[in-house]
Amino acid sequence: MMSPDTKEKVEARLKRAAGQVSGIQKMVEDDRYCVDVLMQISAARAALAKVSKMLLESHIQTCVTGAFESDDEDERASKIAELVRVFEKNCSC
Repeated sequence: MMSPDTKEKVEARLKRAAGQVSGIQKMVEDDRYCVDVLMQISAARAALAKVSKMLLESHIQTCVTGAFESDDEDERASKIAELVRVFEKNCSC
């Protein structure tokens, strides 16, 4: 579970990203220069990447830490597998 502060920051960033995407759609409708549209897409992707990072940090600080403080080995193994999946989906390495 996210802290109220993290949740507020994530919501604000998502609203900003949604505004960027709406702006991109308007740029396409207005036949704006392709490179300008691509630059805005890059900015929106960066905004979403920041949200992903914030959520991952929050998850590690709460859920993962809680699992590792537990005596339940299955829960710890599950959290490790979950993190591996998240890194595979989000890492460009």
